[in-house]
Amino acid sequence: MKKVTVILLLIFISVNVYGNLFSDVAPDTAIVNKLNSDGYKIRRSDAEQTIASAQKALKLAKKISYAYGIAESYRIMGVGYDYNNELEKAIESYLNALSAFQIAKSTIGEAKVYNNIGNLYRDNDYDKALEYFRKSLKIATDLTDEDLIASIYLNIGNVYTRQGDYYEALKYYNKSNDLFIKLNNTEYRITCMQDMGVAYFNLNQYDKAEQLLLAANTEAKKYNRLQQIASIDLTLSSIYIAKKDFPQAEKFVDEGIAYSEMVKSKRMLSDFKYTSYQLEVKRKNFEKALHYLQEIYKKDSTDFQNYVSARIALLQVKHRQEEKEKENALTILKQKSDRNFFWGITVVAFLLLIVIVLLIGNIRRKAESNKRLTELNDEVSKQKDNLDRVNHHLEEIIDERTKDLQIKNKKLSEYSSYLSHQIRGPIATLKGLINLEKEGLVNKEECFNMMDKCVSEIDNKIMDMSDMLHDPERTGM
Repeated sequence: MKKVTVILLLIFISVNVYGNLFSDVAPDTAIVNKLNSDGYKIRRSDAEQTIASAQKALKLAKKISYAYGIAESYRIMGVGYDYNNELEKAIESYLNALSAFQIAKSTIGEAKVYNNIGNLYRDNDYDKALEYFRKSLKIATDLTDEDLIASIYLNIGNVYTRQGDYYEALKYYNKSNDLFIKLNNTEYRITCMQDMGVAYFNLNQYDKAEQLLLAANTEAKKYNRLQQIASIDLTLSSIYIAKKDFPQAEKFVDEGIAYSEMVKSKRMLSDFKYTSYQLEVKRKNFEKALHYLQEIYKKDSTDFQNYVSARIALLQVKHRQEEKEKENALTILKQKSDRNFFWGITVVAFLLLIVIVLLIGNIRRKAESNKRLTELNDEVSKQKDNLDRVNHHLEEIIDERTKDLQIKNKKLSEYSSYLSHQIRGPIATLKGLINLEKEGLVNKEECFNMMDKCVSEIDNKIMDMSDMLHDPERTGM
């Protein structure tokens, strides 16, 4: 039993040690979630800080194996790169996020990434942008995520704005605006007013556009949304240029450039250079206009659009290849892990089998011992019965011998009495005859005859006594 106890203890220890290899310590994921949340909030005002915060979150999420945190970190990083006009890094981050969300089995996470990728295509491939937005919208609708639905409506409206279909854009803006009001989402409510103002501007409804954009500008300043203020200023300056209110236009250009520099937005600074060029052309200040024109990088050219679209597609193919390689590596790792798990289970099973064999052997030995003890007990019982019979027989023999001795004692007593009474008389006569013969009182011949008669009588008595002693059936003398 001591050996069995030791083996069981070893198995318990080995199972605990082996189990610890596969157990995960539940980490505190709050830090990762906060880093991502904080980074997302400052995406408009400080895109570089958004990227840095997401990178820090990613590092921590990988360290604690937090699958959803890894995916969201990649997504926020992509948002930061998008706002920082680093499109290639943005798409790479989004594709990493998409793969990570699929591993984490987060459908809503996938929908958010599709929405983000759609935004990348928004300025250069409208069909592709709409394809990703609608894919995201389907998932968001199935999950009834109104916040994401409203955001997607807003982005679809932006695509139609860029296509020049402003009435279709306003239809989606209004749907988005209604949801943002319902959800009390101030940030996107401002964005919605801004985008509606842009649509009305392109429809040459300057007063309505100005009203919406001024209101959006005031709200953005209220919540210190620096990049959004710059973006609103860009459209307001264009409205005032169209209305030939050049001082107002210059005011918002200067304000917009200042905010763009604060948030370090290369894209916004480039856009304000183009607006400055338009302002100087309208003012007929052609020398200054030419200066701005030389600095302008026309991102909306056909070549640029084709390049960006092709580059994104290339990155997607490259990413898929990398994901395939990662998947193969994970498969190999899983197979290795499965083998380790199999051998671990095999070792445990083998140890359990040894314990079972030992237990069965112990049970059998106990059964054999019990059987032997039973047999010995039966044998002892038989011997006891035999002893009882022998004792009983001995008692019978003793009783018979006792009776026989009693009979013989009785006979001896009778013999003694017989000697005393029967033989003593003739002997006394002999003694008397001897005394008489010595005194000369009796004739010798007559004395000898009488003595012979006494001796014969004594001999007969002795013979008769001997017969009595040797005849058990005879009683009495």
